[in-house]
Amino acid sequence: MSDQAPSFGAPTAEQKIAVQTRTLVIGPYLTVHGTAIRRSIEARIDEASGLARAIDLSVIDSLVVPLKALRPATYIGKGRLEDLHERVETEEIGLVFMDCALSPVQQRNLEKALNCKVIDRTGLILEIFGRRAQTREGSLQVELAHLAYQKGRLVRSWTHLERQRGGFGFLGGPGETQIEADRRLLQERMKRIEREIESVKRTRGLHRASREKVPFPTVALVGYTNAGKSTLFNRLTEAEVLAKDMLFATLDTTTRLIATPHGMKVILSDTVGFISDLPTMLIAAFRATLEDVVEADIVLHIRDIAHEDAEAQSEDVTAIIGDLGIGPGSGHQMLEVWNKSDLLDEADRERLANIAAQSSSQTPVVLVSAQTGAGIADLMTIIERALLEEHVDMIVSLPAEQAGEAHWLYEHASVMQRTPAEDGSISLTVKARPESVARIERRYGTNARRA
Repeated sequence: MSDQAPSFGAPTAEQKIAVQTRTLVIGPYLTVHGTAIRRSIEARIDEASGLARAIDLSVIDSLVVPLKALRPATYIGKGRLEDLHERVETEEIGLVFMDCALSPVQQRNLEKALNCKVIDRTGLILEIFGRRAQTREGSLQVELAHLAYQKGRLVRSWTHLERQRGGFGFLGGPGETQIEADRRLLQERMKRIEREIESVKRTRGLHRASREKVPFPTVALVGYTNAGKSTLFNRLTEAEVLAKDMLFATLDTTTRLIATPHGMKVILSDTVGFISDLPTMLIAAFRATLEDVVEADIVLHIRDIAHEDAEAQSEDVTAIIGDLGIGPGSGHQMLEVWNKSDLLDEADRERLANIAAQSSSQTPVVLVSAQTGAGIADLMTIIERALLEEHVDMIVSLPAEQAGEAHWLYEHASVMQRTPAEDGSISLTVKARPESVARIERRYGTNARRA
């Protein structure tokens, strides 16, 4: 995958349009006996506003609309709709973002009632992904997801808009199709994209196969968007992957080779952040990208432990990776990384550090700050320990004339101890991955034995 990061230099034409788009964020949240389901209302509306700002929309205000029941035609009630219409006209709102999933009929009815552009959560996330995708594969996956979303919305919007509404490019960006687009042609385009994605997938499979020939273990980072994955990735790899306080600041998977405290080489993979109510079509489209997670030896679940909805965010991530076949009983080693400890007060930091220290060996927990570096050394030690648990202990004895052969072991196994003898021979105690044991035995013959 490409390591290229999005450019945040001179504003693009889309960004200029977005900045000029006065946007009202609406949180139509279903409540039970006056209490928000599962997640705090404040966190939900803050996240919704963050999504809008992630593509530079000019957010005028954000409003929570508590709902006791959903209206089939317009999602929200008639009285509230009239109030919103008045505000839209008075404040010259150009776009209303509804933080929910709207049906095509509901979206159309809302646009007629409010006399302005309306977009739902799925459409906005698709727009963000369209802006952030940098690689060919990322762009194809976003376009495929957008077209799947668009299929149900081949209906005329309000009269002065000549373009297809909703999803990727709703502000006039690339990928936008004419509203008269034929459904059959759209389906054919989806099939072509699927074939192209399969081609890219095969190429990436070849790259993965080449990595397996030099079998470095893989550690994948997953987590809620803005949990600090890219900051942690940069801290561990000394890379310069874009890390901003922004939802979905990075999208494409990035990989780097790092070394553990005892010199074990490890491939570290940073993936796209997850979010609550992530559109189903995006999960399906990005399944290929997330294969790096499925194939990983260890999955690090990065959590923003200072966030008020840390538990709810954790549940969202667990549900998504569970759909990918990662979780209890899957055979994957999981490690929770409680990030952003620098944002906690001393009492909370000490309390969480004690909880982390008492965590089970099944799912170890480590408290860190990717920003300051606190806890990073402990994290690397735990990663190394977890990787070495499944390794096979071996002793390789090399006579003086073959001492130069030791370099191969350093590249293909973890050398834990090197003991030279007076006659120039050396004895190396190594830990090897199970798939590497046979190669070591073939290469060194009777000089290699299992400890």
